[in-house]
Amino acid sequence: MWPEVGLTKLDLANYLIDAGEAFVTANGNRPVSLQRYSGNIEGEMFFSKNPPKGAPEYVRSVPVTYPSARSHPQLVIDEPAAAVWAAQMNTVVFHPWASRANDPDNPDQLRIDLDPQPGTDFDDAKPAALELRTVLEEAGLTAFIKTSGNRGLHVYAPIHPKHEFLDVRHAVIAAGRELERRMPEKVTTAWWKEERGTRIFVDFNQANRDRTIAGAYSPRAVPTAQVSCPLTWEELDNADPAKYTIQTVPDRLAKVGDPWASMHDHPGDIDVLLKWWDRDVKNGQGEMPFPPEFPKMPGEPMRVQPSRARKPEE
Repeated sequence: MWPEVGLTKLDLANYLIDAGEAFVTANGNRPVSLQRYSGNIEGEMFFSKNPPKGAPEYVRSVPVTYPSARSHPQLVIDEPAAAVWAAQMNTVVFHPWASRANDPDNPDQLRIDLDPQPGTDFDDAKPAALELRTVLEEAGLTAFIKTSGNRGLHVYAPIHPKHEFLDVRHAVIAAGRELERRMPEKVTTAWWKEERGTRIFVDFNQANRDRTIAGAYSPRAVPTAQVSCPLTWEELDNADPAKYTIQTVPDRLAKVGDPWASMHDHPGDIDVLLKWWDRDVKNGQGEMPFPPEFPKMPGEPMRVQPSRARKPEE
């Protein structure tokens, strides 16, 4: 599966067994999209969301509604055996929803993807993540951190599942804007790449329905078989994403345990963030662009990058 380092599908399956408890704790009981490859990670990539014919009994599905308003059953990974089954189909990356299988319309996780833009790297994302932790604490939320498995960082906060995806998206935008105000030279919420510069992008659109990021302990399709690895905040300063691979993470779990094991013991509310959103709307900062596959949304600006937008005649 990872030809550069000589790791095979069997190595992937063994990893999913060895890290199985933590993997299922993080990703189980959630609709999940499978990022699959033809042959290995250098082959064609494609996604599977719906259960194929002949899936074993221990692989279940749950009906979900997509942004198009179409409903369809989506896979759920509830045990290591189901993850291994997915690996047999050349699944490398597991993308769980932010909501539970029994309540797919109401997220129980607020997720913020800190994405380094060209000219920045993993180390540049660290101070942004630390300040974001403070922002979320001020909003009454407890933040958890993990590597993306590549160049970025993912910050999660457990929340009570009482808001729909659009509300959670607005909460993420509010947090991102507050972070941007505090670190304007380092952080941006600009959707259009031409406006981001060499800053860390807060990818707010990953908070939408059916938009997902690699799950905790999911392998990534990078040459060295890195894993999206949960960390303690104390570990962040010295963290190096290259250290967390399918070969090293099982030993790490055996030695230090799972930093996210108790994440959902004390969920918070996004009410403060939604007040920030309302304040920003009143101050002229309203809705942001949605992904291109979404229907046009109320209050959304034009989905045209600024350099191509038609300028009014003078």
